[in-house]
Amino acid sequence: MIVVYWLEAPAGLPGQARHRVFPPQALGEALQFAEVLRRRRRDGEPLSHVSLQSELPESVGEAGVAGPSADYAHYKRRLDPSVPLGRPSGPAAPDGG
Repeated sequence: MIVVYWLEAPAGLPGQARHRVFPPQALGEALQFAEVLRRRRRDGEPLSHVSLQSELPESVGEAGVAGPSADYAHYKRRLDPSVPLGRPSGPAAPDGG
């Protein structure tokens, strides 16, 4: 699902959190709605903190991704610069050339 959040805060009053839910395939509609809220803010309405958040089923990983397997070996700095990083892309280079 996709959710647009915003805060309505009339002068002198505590803000009231609001939200509107959109189905996963309605990203364009959600973005348009967020822009309408931002336009209303520019026109002087007491709106702030307009944001969009999505949690799409096909884009959310499995639970437990914070606990990598024991053989996971990511590092930001190469211990030995002569060792190439990453996977090869394309066909393997022929020997000797």
